[in-house]
Amino acid sequence: MNTITPEVKTIDTVQLLSKNGIRPSIQRLAVYRYLAENDIHPTADALYLALAPSIPTLSKTTVYNTLKLLEKKHLVRSIAIENDELRYDADISDHWHFKCTKCGNVYDIFSKDTEKTKESALKALPEHFVPQKIEMYMWGLCAHCSRV
Repeated sequence: MNTITPEVKTIDTVQLLSKNGIRPSIQRLAVYRYLAENDIHPTADALYLALAPSIPTLSKTTVYNTLKLLEKKHLVRSIAIENDELRYDADISDHWHFKCTKCGNVYDIFSKDTEKTKESALKALPEHFVPQKIEMYMWGLCAHCSRV
């Protein structure tokens, strides 16, 4: 499992992708590095717009395919926080997400009680329910927007 910490952000991305059976192309390296270094939970389109100026050979299709591959290999996760808008996070550790309803930014929320919350929710499931994914989301005003 890949947890993004300052140490993980500096690891050799080429080695990380190769170790996970992914050919480390310039485009794939750029997509993963951007996610690992920018804790902004971008959409695929936002990621493309951020990287395209520095990588002329990058296409939206490449970004989408790379994100699918990275998610399949458990190096990133998609966040469907609302509507059909998928965002991406390179930190796949257990944590919550908070979306500001004013500015639209998404923040990571870490809590020592995250595991307890998940266990409690699993215990509350009716018999024979089998969850495939557990996500925790909150909506409201971020610190900046609540002061404005």
